[in-house]
Amino acid sequence: MVRTREVDDRETTATRLLKGSVERSYEPAVDIDWDAPLLDGVFYHPPQRTSLYGTELWDRMTHEQRVELSKHEVASLASLGVWFETILMQMLLRHSYDRSVTSQHVRYALIEIADECRHSVMFSRLIERLGCPPYRIDGYHHQLGRLMKTVVSGPAMWAATLIAEEVLDTFQREAMADDTIQPLVRMVSRIHVVEEARHVRYARDELVRQMSRAGRADKAVARLITARAAYAIASHLVHPDCYAAAGLDVREARRAERANPLRRETLRWSARRLVDFFDEVGLMRGPGMVLWRSSGLV
Repeated sequence: MVRTREVDDRETTATRLLKGSVERSYEPAVDIDWDAPLLDGVFYHPPQRTSLYGTELWDRMTHEQRVELSKHEVASLASLGVWFETILMQMLLRHSYDRSVTSQHVRYALIEIADECRHSVMFSRLIERLGCPPYRIDGYHHQLGRLMKTVVSGPAMWAATLIAEEVLDTFQREAMADDTIQPLVRMVSRIHVVEEARHVRYARDELVRQMSRAGRADKAVARLITARAAYAIASHLVHPDCYAAAGLDVREARRAERANPLRRETLRWSARRLVDFFDEVGLMRGPGMVLWRSSGLV
């Protein structure tokens, strides 16, 4: 009976999300004016979310350097988004592989894969339109991602998914409502926030279900993988080459970022809702807390 109720709940959630997808989805190729000019001297994300904001180095930077840094930090976030969405699409395909293709749950998984594919193309076009390079993740985490997309499943899969989705979502929710930043970035953020809200609901509901029936070993593995994913995401939000692109000394800039209390507060702000939710479902405990603290998200 419990199993039947769980399946019914899963199908109810998926049905509601499928309806939302029909009613409110975008096609970035046509819904964004990619040829609109970028505005001179206008920030690409709110300056207070730039990694060096509030530091002595920030005070020495020209307005042009600050704007340039904000542009490259947006490109770094978009590059990280493409990396993780590529992993997520493969995990969702594996999740769907052994399940009924006529279930609403699998149908929504396929819709989400299509959404993530369009989002990755959108982020790719954004990076190119900004005139920035794609900021690749380091080799170690690139290979770790290859392993993750191949073997991770169960509660660890859904928890890791939420880290990337909700941290990026927090930055973009603020950006889309800020009429002082570049219109292109605001529109990209709005599209991603609207569609990711459904993805977050899908993942949160599934994580609650799976944690409620996971054994002790599965929960311990999920906590460690979640902590590792948190560290990977947080440590790659700003690629070091962003500082060079803004005409800064990379070593000096990285030291300033690491010592910046406002940056640490921004990281905690970006993950606050997520951390509270993970604590509720039992993920914020065990040896992985060392990685969580190192990530700066708690």
